[in-house]
Amino acid sequence: MLAETGAAVCWVGERGVRYYASGRALSRSSVLAEAQARQWANPRNRLAVARAMYRMRFPDEDPAGLTRQELMGREGRRVKDCYRAQAARTGVPWRGRRYTPGDFAGGDSVNQAVTAAAQCMYGIAHAVVTSLGCSPGLGFIHTGHELSFVLDIADLYKTDIGIPLAFDVAADDDGDTDIGGRTRRALRDRIHETSLLDRCVHDIKRLLLPAGTPEEPANNDRDIVMLQSDGNQQVAAGINHDGPDDYKQVSW
Repeated sequence: MLAETGAAVCWVGERGVRYYASGRALSRSSVLAEAQARQWANPRNRLAVARAMYRMRFPDEDPAGLTRQELMGREGRRVKDCYRAQAARTGVPWRGRRYTPGDFAGGDSVNQAVTAAAQCMYGIAHAVVTSLGCSPGLGFIHTGHELSFVLDIADLYKTDIGIPLAFDVAADDDGDTDIGGRTRRALRDRIHETSLLDRCVHDIKRLLLPAGTPEEPANNDRDIVMLQSDGNQQVAAGINHDGPDDYKQVSW
């Protein structure tokens, strides 16, 4: 019934902190998917989007002219600075990022909280990316993975939301072993307080769409299908473009 009515569905955890699966995108337009593909396919545009992502994370620094290697180096330094600053703010001891995939309990409490927060941010980003009809795999910083773009988007909020919240949770640690659960619940509430889902949607559109580009067709309550013609022109679909009867509706 959902499919027949064209309803879009995403199965997520409470307030989006887990992404499980999705049906179709919430958008009935391919505008964002096409914009993402265009930006990704051009190496210059891809680097420009990567720089824009850095600028969104660290607005006090202009990454114009930086190479990818320089971007990665500066991002790594800024994240280290964030860890140290949050440790000083909360009084939580910090001995560096320690996480072995598959061994969540192997880290100390603050590392467990950072890991849990990161996983939640991946779920939020995945839900928004697929809801908008974008490709999770076409990343601008990460590459080679089916969720490269999801990882890109989740990282936008790492130093602003994820890491500070993880240190807050670790600072309130009362010996409870369920620090992962407490982190998820705290992040769930922070998502609501900061309207993070709306912010994430806005940020993706700002990154992918050139200024002035309409985000959706004017009649976005119905399907609009066009054909591509020469000179990047679009012509009507559903009609036969051969011969004198070009503009008669085709009956399929």
